[in-house]
Formats: sequence, C-alpha cells, structure tokens
Amino acid sequence: MTGRLAAVNLGVVTEAEWAGDPSGRSGIDKRPVDGPVLLRVDGVAGDFIGERAHHGGPDQAVYAYAEEDADWWAAELGRGIRPGGFGENLTTYAVDVTGAVIGEQWAIGDALLQVTKPRTPCTTFAGFWGMPDLIKRFTARAAPGAYLRVLREGTVGAGDPVEVVARPAHGVTIGEVFRATSLEPALLPRLLDAPELPEPIRERVRRRLSGSRP
Repeated sequence: MTGRLAAVNLGVVTEAEWAGDPSGRSGIDKRPVDGPVLLRVDGVAGDFIGERAHHGGPDQAVYAYAEEDADWWAAELGRGIRPGGFGENLTTYAVDVTGAVIGEQWAIGDALLQVTKPRTPCTTFAGFWGMPDLIKRFTARAAPGAYLRVLREGTVGAGDPVEVVARPAHGVTIGEVFRATSLEPALLPRLLDAPELPEPIRERVRRRLSGSRP
C-alpha cells in the first residue's frame, strides 16, 4: 500500500492570545517548505513547538494529516485549507490515516516512522481556526490525524512515496483509539490489545476500566 507526501510543513512562531503556552507563542501555524526536511527521534528539524508540555517528544515527534480529510473540512466550511492548516508536519495523499493501525510502520524518504496515537483537539487549535465549536465538531468527525515515532531518522520531501511496510495483527486503529477515548468508551478494552500505544494512554485506559478516575 503506497501513498505519497503532498507537503511537508514547518511551524512558524505565532503570538496570539489563544496560544496554549504561557509565553503566548504557538507553532500550530505550519507552512509548506521546499526541499528535504530531517525527521529526528525528538521531532522535525526546523519546526517550532510552543507548548512542549503537551506537544513534541518521541511518541509524537511527527504529526500527519490526510489531504482527503482536509478537503472534507474545506467543503464543510466553505473555505480553503492549505497544507499545514491542521498543524500537521506531513500532509499525506492516498494514505488511510484514520485507518492506520497503532504500531504500523511507514517508510518515507530515508526515514522509518511508526504510528502511535491520534491527535486530541485543543483550544489552541480552535483559536487558530477562529471556531469556538471546533473541538466538538472535530471530535464528531473523528478523523484526527496520526502522531508518529521516528524509528529511523532521515530526510523526507513533498512527493515522496509513503509505503506501509509493517502492520501489527491486533488491528487497533487511530480512529478506534480516538473514538474510544472521546465518544465511544465501550471500545476502551480493545486499546489494551495494542502494545505499541504509548503507556500513558494505556494507563489511563486501565484506570477507566477499573473504575478509577484518571
């Protein structure tokens, strides 16, 4: 199964009252770049991250969003959405991001990536779009995009093929994790079948299933 990168996007410094970081700065505004970009274990070279308490790190070093899902939002809202408009580093084409299995591996350029978890919408995202109800609408749509680990550092660029080279048999997808942790708690037991899911999420699931509060 092979798709491609429609764009590679890097965050610029945005100062705004809706920025989640106490400094009032955010890196959610990402812009397409020309040429190769290095994906590192700790993140994307040249990418600005404002609120490191909740963004970045090995389990969410890279964020991918599908061009097809962006097109749905553009039609729904009646406005254009450029690559990077969701705060994504990688805009993909012909890649089933919502259906990606937790732990599956993508070969892109020189890099090898692993799908880890869905994105959770936040007030910074809603502020960036100027839509107070965006979190509710984004949750209902349940096409959250995927965070990825960098298993092998390397450079990627727009137009590079995206090849799924490994897929765990458990079948737990990005979409399932998102729905289980937002609107469909009946799916929570399924998440423990995915050992590649980051441990903080697995621990929260165990607590919810045991009746403990997170």
